Amino acid sequence: MKTALIILAAGKGTRMNSDLPKVLHPIAGAPMLHHAMRAGAVLDPAHTVVVAGYGAEAVAASVRGVDPTAQVVIQNEQLGTAHAAAQAREALAGFDGLAIVLFGDTPFVSPSTLEALAGSAADVTVLGFEAADPARYGRLVMNGDQLERIVEFKDATEAERAITLCNSGVLAAPAPLLFDLIDAVGNDNAQNEYYLTDLPRLARARGLSVAVERCAEAETLGINSRAELAAADAQFQATARADLMESGVTLVAPDTVYLSLDTVVGRDALIEPHVVFGPGVTVESGATIRAFSHLEGCHVSRGAIVGPYARLRPGTELAEDVRIGNFVELKNATLAPGAKVNHLSYVGDASIGEASNIGAGTITCNYDGVMKHRTEIGARAFIGSNTMLVAPVSIGDEAMTGSGSVITSDVEDGALAIARAPQVEKPGMARKLFEMLKAKKARQSRGS
Repeated sequence: MKTALIILAAGKGTRMNSDLPKVLHPIAGAPMLHHAMRAGAVLDPAHTVVVAGYGAEAVAASVRGVDPTAQVVIQNEQLGTAHAAAQAREALAGFDGLAIVLFGDTPFVSPSTLEALAGSAADVTVLGFEAADPARYGRLVMNGDQLERIVEFKDATEAERAITLCNSGVLAAPAPLLFDLIDAVGNDNAQNEYYLTDLPRLARARGLSVAVERCAEAETLGINSRAELAAADAQFQATARADLMESGVTLVAPDTVYLSLDTVVGRDALIEPHVVFGPGVTVESGATIRAFSHLEGCHVSRGAIVGPYARLRPGTELAEDVRIGNFVELKNATLAPGAKVNHLSYVGDASIGEASNIGAGTITCNYDGVMKHRTEIGARAFIGSNTMLVAPVSIGDEAMTGSGSVITSDVEDGALAIARAPQVEKPGMARKLFEMLKAKKARQSRGS
């Protein structure tokens, strides 16, 4: 059956104490809304509809960044979850497949759970979980394998409060049935709002089947505060680290490695302590990322070694067996196989050829205050320490620059370029200068 996702993302999140819509607060380098969308993508949905409200423009822009085909609809008044889901009616007009209602602030429902939910044969299926501490969750009241109703904690009897099977809020039903049931939901409650929790009772009253698909409690974690956001990030990190190690990646000190939602690391890669992976990083098999390095928007090929204390910024591409050492920063730079930038250098908007060596203190001067310019370095070139390469500039194959040079013109293949002022020596001048300075300091001390 074809599926559609309805993701509820209209809330402000008052407890976050933030101008940012709650669903845009990041977990593992990506808005929590993206986590929900990514999980739902496993179903290859025919439609994805995100219901926005507070900060709708920002939410819509974020949605388009993940899925340009997704539709964003607006809930102008927040009148409950059933009212929110109803805003997707027009977007799903004529769609007769299965609609799954997700929550943008419940980011950890797994793809396998959604597949199981989509595979249910019941008319309505609710996602539930066995809670270690049911607390104030809504309880799922079962009659055999059928869900009779959802009862909120405040309305539950003592017997119902003893139930540990709880409601996640996620549910699935054929789209026409979903909206038909929503039409029957009333707002006779203290909040005068319309809730999806009424749907199982309404469906059973019509003689329809209502099932419960169970998942792990950790998948249902909802986020309403900064503390819960931090706990969610920690949960993601623990799971992602375990998955990497299970797949054959060595994490020397797992608890110190920070991963993003889309981090990809190949087997037999080695990750040393205190490495941060920002969004958009791929590290191939057999690469090594040494301690205290920060990577974002880059690709590291097999056999490459990065760090310690290296920073790889967006647009960086490292080929096989590249060496990047301590206190090196790369940005929008492509390094061919065997190239080396071993220490204390900045290489931005540049390409470095095969087996070239970049000496300590080298800087590609890529920005003139208005425009960015590129530096091109050929194969097997040697850039002497403390060279300033003033872009746009090109260094040929097997060329060399003298240490301390400021290179402003292209260097042809095989040439040595030296661009520094002649050394001038003045005998005895150092002693005289020191004596003058010491006398000046003494006069200032007496005056004070």
